[in-house]
Amino acid sequence: MRLLYMAAGLLSFALGAIGVILPVLPTTPFLLLAAFCFGKSSKRLHDWFIGTKIYKKHLESFVKERAMTFETKAKILGTASTMLIIAFLMVDVIYARIFIGIVFVYKYYYFATRIKTIKKEEA
Repeated sequence: MRLLYMAAGLLSFALGAIGVILPVLPTTPFLLLAAFCFGKSSKRLHDWFIGTKIYKKHLESFVKERAMTFETKAKILGTASTMLIIAFLMVDVIYARIFIGIVFVYKYYYFATRIKTIKKEEA
């Protein structure tokens, strides 16, 4: 099971690192998944991961304070919104559209009320 977590962590880390460069691929969710998987696979991998520059730049403030910079929030919301809009337009089932609409609205509510916005200097 540890090897499965390790493989999933490495894959998630790679996708998160690619997401730093490509605006279409979200970085933070993949890095959060990598942190979880590395934490389950081995202490050594987890310690290495939380020492990386990518973790410190994109996740450390969220993990410690449940806070993100406005830029990070905007990137996550923009990417997620694009994907939800595409799904909304491609599906013809009314219940699926209602569900996607609810997720869309809740996502903005959650980011506005539950995740504190900090300045870059604080991150």
